[in-house]
Formats: sequence, structure tokens, C-alpha cells
Amino acid sequence: MQKCLQFVFLFKSKYAIYTKKYIPRKKLINVEFYDKIIKVNKMVNILLCGNEKVFDGALTQLISMTNRTQETIRCYIFTMNLTRMKPEYKSISDSQVKFLEKVIKEKNSDNEVIRVDVTDLYEKEFKNCANEGAYCTPYTLLRLLADKISNIPDKLLYLDIDIMIGGDIKQLYNIDIEDYEYAAVKEKYGCWVIRPDYINAGMLLLNMKKIKETGLLVKARKLIKEKKMLFADQDAIFWSTTKKKLLPRIYNEQSRFNKKDTIICHFAKRLMFWPYPHTENFKQWNLPEVHTVLKCHAFDKDLEEYVKLKKQYEENRNEEVIYG
Repeated sequence: MQKCLQFVFLFKSKYAIYTKKYIPRKKLINVEFYDKIIKVNKMVNILLCGNEKVFDGALTQLISMTNRTQETIRCYIFTMNLTRMKPEYKSISDSQVKFLEKVIKEKNSDNEVIRVDVTDLYEKEFKNCANEGAYCTPYTLLRLLADKISNIPDKLLYLDIDIMIGGDIKQLYNIDIEDYEYAAVKEKYGCWVIRPDYINAGMLLLNMKKIKETGLLVKARKLIKEKKMLFADQDAIFWSTTKKKLLPRIYNEQSRFNKKDTIICHFAKRLMFWPYPHTENFKQWNLPEVHTVLKCHAFDKDLEEYVKLKKQYEENRNEEVIYG
């Protein structure tokens, strides 16, 4: 009987409707990482954050995502104008957003990109706070405002801009997190030097309904405003968590860029020891370094498409400048 049930488990998993409750836990390896999927989502809701400089990251990421899924993608981009801090801190432009939407609509006419300007909300919550000069930019704090945006969906996949999608995004999005605030992957260094369950916040599968119940982001904002933290938003989320789900590394691979089973490939900063201690921080749009230094060719077709589309965007922008 047990073998029969295991066969049913494996068969049904192919169709994304399996459950683990009939299988004895001791019979499964790494059972805490197995994903129970309770329904198939027809819409994948994505959250990106940043200013006009994230255009290359958003374009490469959305190309890789829509090239590998038939699901409808709705992409929210939280942005703000913060030129009071630096002249280059300008909101992502309407023309950039329209171009991104045009690109992904060619893959699926129902796809869309939604620009959400959170400047006023950010200034109210975080202006001159202890972590405004975060290790990266203030834009890393924008995800902490998600619960304050009206009509935000109950399930939301936050992705850092330096990410490429190596498989069908629905495999990640359809993971059941009904009983958790979010799902994440361990941070490659932090899980050794901070805590074994310390997470990398570059990929967060968010249960916004549960987050609003527990006040996760309310607590995280309070920490951001009151306590200087090394990794700002990431620390604030981790220390405010009530219940999270840890996922396998394939959902946020942070150092090996050619693995065939990777769903989320995160071009994060790496610590290197040879030939001398140093860091590497090459992003997917840094094409020469991606090939020669990172030895990554997993996204060559996506990046070829990116080069053509980026050239098209720049030509269109130049024409707009010339002809008004």
C-alpha cells in the first residue's frame, strides 16, 4: 500500500497537484524542502524595485522569465525620485516601463508591467532614517512598503534586479506558502557566520495575506527606522519573521551560474580567495565578464535578445529626443 501511494505521489507531482501528507516523513530525503502545491496559479505576480538604472536588469530578467513560461506575468515595479540624496536617483521612466511591457507582451498579450511610484510613502516612512544610506541603495527598502500598496495581490514574488530565470517561474510561484509569511533560500555566507537559517532576501515568495496578519513588514520598518543594521532590509525582514519556509538552492543560486536545474540564478557579489582575497560583482548585463570571468553561458540566447532590444530602445529614445 505504501509503495502504491508513493507511486501516486510521483505521478501526480508531474501535474503540480501533489501533497506529502500520505507519505511517511522518514521515507523522504530532505522532506522539509519538498513543495506542496495546492492549486495552479494562472497569474504570476512579480515585484521589482529600483530607479531608472534598473532598466537593464529588468529587461534581461523579464526576457529570461517570459522565454520559459506560458503563465501570464504581471510585474509591479516600485520606484521613487530621491534626487535629494543623489542626482542619479531618478524614478524609472514611463518610456522604460512602456518598452518593458511591449517586450513581454510580444510573448503573451496578457502580460503587463505596472509602475508604482512610492516616493511620498518612502519619504514618510524612511526619510533620514538610520538605514537610508544602506549598503546598496535606499531602493532596497522599497519592498518593505508592499503591505501599504492598495490592491497588491495576496501572493507576490519579489526578485532582485540582478537575477535571471533558468526554468519555468511557475515552479517557484506555485509552491504552497499558505502557512508561512514567505519562502526563501539560505544566504550563502550568512548561514555560516550569522545564523544557520539566515536568508538571502534577493528572492522572497511573499504571502501578503499572512504578512498583514503578523505585521512582518510593520516590524521590519520599525527596525529600519530605529536600528542601524549591516544588511538593512535583509536583516530587518529576517529578525521580524514569525514563520518562514526554506527552499532548496535552485530557487536562489548565488554562486554557480551554469547549473541546468537552476530556476533562480542570482548574480550576487561573490567573495573570492584566488589569486588573492577579493570580491566579484558582475551582473548579467555585463556580458564580457559573464562569459570570461563567470564562465556562464546558460543565458546566451536571452542576452542576445537583450542586446538587440536594448539597441532598439536606444534608437527609439534618440528619435524622440530629435523629433520631440
